[in-house]
Amino acid sequence: MYRNLEECILDLEKSGHLIRIKEEVDPHLEMAAIHMKVFEAGGPALLFENVKGSKFRAVSNLFGTVERSKFIFRNTWDATQNVIGLRNDPIKAIKSPFKHINSGLTGMKALPAKKSNSLPVTSQEINISDLPLIKHWPDDGGAFVTLPQVYSEDPDKPGIMNANLGMYRVQLSGNEYGLNKEIGLHYQIHRGIGVHQHKANKLGTPLKVSIFIGGPPAHTLAAVMPLPEGLTEMTVAGMLSGHRFRYSYIDGYCISNDADFVITGEIHPSETKPEGPFGDHLGYYSLTHEFPLMRVHKVYAKPNAIWPFTVVGRPPQEDTAFGDLIHELTGDAIQQEIPGSKEVHAVDAAGVHPLLFAIGSERYTPYQKVKQPAELLTIANRILGTGQLSLAKYLFIAAEEDKPLDTHKEVDFLTYILERIDLKRDIHFQTNTTIDTLDYTGTGLNTGSKVILAACGDKKRDLCTEVPEALKALSEFSHPHLVMPGIVAFNTTKFTSYEKAEEEMKKLSAAIKTNGPLPSCPLIIVSDDSEFLSETISNFLWVTFTRSNPSHDMYGVNSFYDYKHWGCDNLIIDARSKPHHAPPLIPDPAVERNIQRFFLKGASLEGVITD
Repeated sequence: MYRNLEECILDLEKSGHLIRIKEEVDPHLEMAAIHMKVFEAGGPALLFENVKGSKFRAVSNLFGTVERSKFIFRNTWDATQNVIGLRNDPIKAIKSPFKHINSGLTGMKALPAKKSNSLPVTSQEINISDLPLIKHWPDDGGAFVTLPQVYSEDPDKPGIMNANLGMYRVQLSGNEYGLNKEIGLHYQIHRGIGVHQHKANKLGTPLKVSIFIGGPPAHTLAAVMPLPEGLTEMTVAGMLSGHRFRYSYIDGYCISNDADFVITGEIHPSETKPEGPFGDHLGYYSLTHEFPLMRVHKVYAKPNAIWPFTVVGRPPQEDTAFGDLIHELTGDAIQQEIPGSKEVHAVDAAGVHPLLFAIGSERYTPYQKVKQPAELLTIANRILGTGQLSLAKYLFIAAEEDKPLDTHKEVDFLTYILERIDLKRDIHFQTNTTIDTLDYTGTGLNTGSKVILAACGDKKRDLCTEVPEALKALSEFSHPHLVMPGIVAFNTTKFTSYEKAEEEMKKLSAAIKTNGPLPSCPLIIVSDDSEFLSETISNFLWVTFTRSNPSHDMYGVNSFYDYKHWGCDNLIIDARSKPHHAPPLIPDPAVERNIQRFFLKGASLEGVITD
């Protein structure tokens, strides 16, 4: 397989998976806008050969489709999948040692290899200002690295086998950073590098960090993979690339011998600077906050180095395909980690972290006449306590009983739950807890709430397939639209405060109650634009779950508290934009017009986008 990024690019080009853009392109918004337009069209990878202000080329959309990604890893995919599978279920190797001997050989070949010979990546020492400083969205705080491999070692157990390689965004310019001297790292303290920094802080010593950019595509993929205990990112990088992860040390910093670029530096205890804004994967800007400052030591680049990048925004984007690829590679890892779970799906259309769909078993109450979630709640709490799944706000979980369920068929899965859920019994809140740093619907940075909606047993209701008459003439709530069976969305006035919202929702609840019971419509959404929300399921998932905080934005018809348990007859979610929410990502119209030149007849991207 590929020993470097250029080998991959040449192979993709030969196979019709990559196009070269020969015209000069501005890294200020233009490169990102071109990337998004080509990705949306299902187009090829892009090699930008003439980046304004930099001598280095750049490549994007390498992982834009699962098919292209699997093409890149076609020679190492199965062997890597087998090794990860054995880590999840080692008893397989004990029962069938000869069947899995190749997996053992794959793992051995993938062990990182320390090299002390000449390193191509250190052939030239450059400055941050020499790099393609790509700004992705109009209100971004500066240029960012969007496909970094951030390397750090455990201060208590130094060495590559206890190191962490993660993809944490890196701000190269803007804000208060001294250009070429300082950059910003955005990560949470519970992440691998955060744990290392915490240990270094306790020791009173700076944490040495190396940022690798480029190299074999396997190294980029390994940096974002959730791995079983004992399997390092560098090992997986070696398995996926078919070659051991080669590294050396210079000035005490680990250097990836195969990277295109390496940035080295130190994070000192308690040193922070404002980082952001940044157009993020929820479809909104993450705002400016204090994050760790990295003092730049040296920046290296190999001869003819290529800068890989991606663009994130409202899903789907390239990281959607990334996620699908990782899910397929890691297989049933979640079932091994969370007993009783059959499937957990972080819903991409809702920005991944806000919304989870899950399937679990329900064996605790087999003899009761009326089944109710019991084991499902145990599984749900395990899910919300596992890795990045703990960032979720909404978890819909169902027991697979009479027929197979598929969480990726969103409408079918939600229909199944809405037909069975007991809204008086099966809604469970967790308040004043942690949510995703990038999610601004909560009460503060990293602070919000979660809710579990669980369903099992027999069907309890038929769902409405058109807007019920009782919902068509409500005062102050207009433009009702059916989103899907059992879900109706309304417009109402602009959100001003939670005090006012509570009054409005009481009026809505009273009006619905006055018109009689409405069991066929268990979920009602209040929004700024019900027509947009109901236009597609993707719009519904994005608006509803990225613009609401369960504890503050969920209301109910005939709601009640019973020994601290909350329930209702019909669930209402206020999915209006609130003043404290982050602004949505909106492309620059002038840039959108300017990049049309690349798609005209005779230009590099002629024919890539078809009407």
